[in-house]
Amino acid sequence: MINSLSRFSSLTIIFSIGGIIGAMITMYAAIANRTSKIGTMRALGFERKYILAAFMVESLILGLLGGCVGLFFASFMQFITVSTVNFQTFSELAFSFTLNWRIISEAMAFSLFMEFIGGVLPAFRPARMNIVEALRKA
Repeated sequence: MINSLSRFSSLTIIFSIGGIIGAMITMYAAIANRTSKIGTMRALGFERKYILAAFMVESLILGLLGGCVGLFFASFMQFITVSTVNFQTFSELAFSFTLNWRIISEAMAFSLFMEFIGGVLPAFRPARMNIVEALRKA
């Protein structure tokens, strides 16, 4: 039991790192497409912390939407029963997935955490952007 638990934990970590990298790529692309708008906001007087907060809120909204989509598709797993046979004793083991509020809250919290980690570095980029260079790219 402990061996299979550590195997699932390592698999979860590997897929989580992939999700964080995907979040970072998405946020870097969103920032690259809005360089002139960020420069305009800075020229109008928006402080760096507000631009940082705007991109972090956008990142967390994307994480919330991703978590909802994941939970939607995971909810269909309740209708599937998985069974396996132990060939040494010829007994059958069957189990099914149940979705409860604890799993939903933990999944959403984990989704928001991954998106927060994936959005922190890209959000610092527009906050540190020079006004003149950002407007020059327009």
